[in-house]
Formats: sequence, C-alpha cells, structure tokens
Amino acid sequence: MTEARFTTDGGVALVLAGKGARPARVELVGRRARVEGVLSGRGATWRAVLPLTAARWGGPRLPLPTGDYRVRITAADGAEADEELDGLPMTMLGTVRASLQGSTLAVGPPIDPAYDSGEGQAALERRYANRPGGLENAVFFESFYGRNASDNPLAIDRELAHRAPGVTRYWSVVDFSVQVPDGAVPVVEGSPDWWRARGAARLLVVNDWLRRRFERRPGQKVVQTWHGTPLKRLALHRPGFDPRRAAAVVREARRWNVLLAQNAYAAGILRKAYAFLTRPIWVEGYPRNDVLVTGDGAATRAALGIGADERVLLYAPTWRDDREQMVDFVDPEELARDVDAVVLVRGHSRTLIPGTDAAGARVIDVTGFPDTAQLFLAADALITDYSSVMFDFSVTGKPMFFLVPDMEHYRGELRGFYFDLVAHAPGPVVRTQADLVAALRNHEPASFAAKYARWRDKFNARDDGRAAERVVARILDQGFVAR
Repeated sequence: MTEARFTTDGGVALVLAGKGARPARVELVGRRARVEGVLSGRGATWRAVLPLTAARWGGPRLPLPTGDYRVRITAADGAEADEELDGLPMTMLGTVRASLQGSTLAVGPPIDPAYDSGEGQAALERRYANRPGGLENAVFFESFYGRNASDNPLAIDRELAHRAPGVTRYWSVVDFSVQVPDGAVPVVEGSPDWWRARGAARLLVVNDWLRRRFERRPGQKVVQTWHGTPLKRLALHRPGFDPRRAAAVVREARRWNVLLAQNAYAAGILRKAYAFLTRPIWVEGYPRNDVLVTGDGAATRAALGIGADERVLLYAPTWRDDREQMVDFVDPEELARDVDAVVLVRGHSRTLIPGTDAAGARVIDVTGFPDTAQLFLAADALITDYSSVMFDFSVTGKPMFFLVPDMEHYRGELRGFYFDLVAHAPGPVVRTQADLVAALRNHEPASFAAKYARWRDKFNARDDGRAAERVVARILDQGFVAR
C-alpha cells in the first residue's frame, strides 16, 4: 500500500510514500494539464511530492484546473507500476479542493460543499440580492462563463484600469487556474465572494449569457459585449421555433442595458435575434481586436516555443450543437508534416472543459491559451469553418482558409447562415484535408484581394486599434462607474 496525504507546507501538494525501489517517474495526468512529481529515496523507501499547481506558456504557476487526474507511477524499467494508493476524502486546501480514490485525483474549486446544492446556491443568491446598502464602485467581468479572462471584457479591463484606476475589478472564474489581470480580484463562480461581487458591482461586463439567477439591483448596469460577428444564426433566428428557448432569449436580453457590436451588420442581426429593440447598441469595433492593429506575435511565439522563421497555422473551428468536444476534421500532425508548418489547435471555449489536448510532432494545443488575439498575431494563416474568428482575424490581413466538410449538415440542420459563405469568403473554401493542403501550398493572395478588401470594409471598419478607448469613454461618460 502506497501512503498518500495532502499538504499545504511549501505549497499545496499530494504526497505519496512507498517501499522499495524509487520509481523513475510519478505524474498527475489530466485532460489539459500534467504535473511531474519531485522524487526522493535511496532504495528502501521513496517519496513523491506532486504540486497541485501547473504553469503553461511561460505563465505563473496556478492551481490545477478542475477535473480528474490519473496518478501514474512509472517503474525504473519503464513499466507502469500497479500501486494501491490510500484513499483521501475531499479536503479543502485553500486554492483547490481535492480527493483521491484509487488512482484518480479529483480536483475542484475551493467552494464549501454545502454550497454545491441548488438549495445552497439559492440561499447565497437571496443573501446577496437582498443585502442592504448601496453599490460598490466596481466592475464584475466575466468571459466565456469564467473559463478564462479574455476577449472583449479583458480589453475593456485593461483600458479601464488605465483610465479609472480607483475602480475595483472583479473577475468571475471557474477556479483559480484562470489567470486574471494584474490588480484584479478573482472570484470563483458559485462562492459567497462571487455572489457578493456580482450583487454589489455597479457595472457588469460580460460576453455571454448571465448564468444562474440574476436580477439587476437598482443602479446596476450590464454591458453585453457579445463574442463575435455572426455567420451562424443566433437566438430567436435559430432553426425550429421552441417557445421555451424564445422566452429564455427575451428574458436574458432584458438583463442587458447596452449591447456592443463589432460592426453595423452585426448590430442589425443582434438587435433582432435578441429582441433588443429599444435599448442602445454601441457600434465601436471590438476592443479585443485593438492589439491586432498595435501588437506583434513575437512574445507569443516565444512562449509557445516557436521559432521566428517557422510557418504557423492556426486551426480554430467553432463548436457543434450536437457534440461536446472539438470536431476532428483535421489530423494536425499530418497537416504539419505535409505543409512544413507548426499547427496550433484552438478549440472553442465550450470544448475547453470536456475536451483533451491535441498532440503530435509540431502540434501545439492552445485551446486553453488565455488570449485568442495573441494567437492571431503569432499565426501566419487561419484555418476555420463557421467560427466568428474569421471576422477578427481579417483585421490582420493575413490569409484565411475555410475547411467545411459538414457544411450541408451545419447550415441545413444545426444552425443556418446569415449569408452565403462560399460566395463571400476572402479565402479558399475546401471540403477535405487533401484539398486544404493543396490550397495552403498553392495559395495566391492576389486572387482573393478584392473579396478580402470588401470583407474588411464591411466587417472591420471600426477595428482601428482604439475600440476599447471609445467603449470605456462611453462607460465613464454615462456614469456606469466613477473615475
């Protein structure tokens, strides 16, 4: 029997201790993170310390993402050892909670289990929705349901921190593995701190639906930045009328005071798709795209271990309503070999938790990378399908390729489109990986120059590097928060 215990001495960790020869390696292996233990022992006994933290892409060490991790012990001869581990009950460890059963370590956010139930969450909601006193001069930010601190909310946070440094900035996170901007306060979704911050902040800046129950308190404002110009049909425009879905859409839109749109085309669609008929839509460009005008990809390439002269392709498909994980229409290792490039694989945020990292020679899974715009700067070309990244990447002017093997199914059954992608795409539209390889090898940008120019005129007219400045100016001018 291998002994196991948790420790917080010198950092949160799982400690294993066994008898006999020291293993060659002890690891925690999860879907999106891996930890190698620090081993000690001289032959009669051994000890392994496995930090419950990880660092990626040159960033700081942060608590492990929520999920299950397999304890893998590799013997000196290279075989996987079959060790029987002590079980450990759920334990609160400051930045995470964890339990061990068999060879599976379960890691979760540090929320008291008493709040996990519907009753527990309802009690917190009542406590903070009805709390006495005024609102705090603070902003509550949330991006992609707290899975990262990114997108338009991140760009607005940066500008607001510069223009109004006295404003408190809370960030909603699923757990403490999510890195938040300097000076911001992370609050774990569903915790008492999260409910208090969301109920007390004068302004909420979000890029998707508000989860759990939410009622705006008097004086609170909600700026909905949304997360992309739409090609695929949204909300009330989705195929098939469902009264419950329609009611949910209208109820959600009533929570917002302001809706942000990248361009006039998107504003017209979002207004109707969300029945946002009488309240203001700010057409200011997307703050998340400012860096595409002012930045470069050198730092991101260095963080990913990519040489300055290497060709980099970013594969970023959208999610599918009929599956949880990322689509597998590309063999990234084969693609990297066939076109002599590094392939970055970027799953949609909805595939971050259920998915697993892609692997292979010259393949880097960047689904968990915190800032998509930095990946755009690092890439030489984009491969996508129906994702709204097409409307952002075009700010760079770099080539785009559209791999759409399931177009009839997606357009006809899952979602439907607002316009004919094949007719207007500013790059090759292909159906197979073989056709994609041919297009990448033979692409002549001049052949799409006219389409690309029309595309940018329509969708990127306000993406001039100053969108965050304009949005924050409007937030301050309207008194949503005080300077």
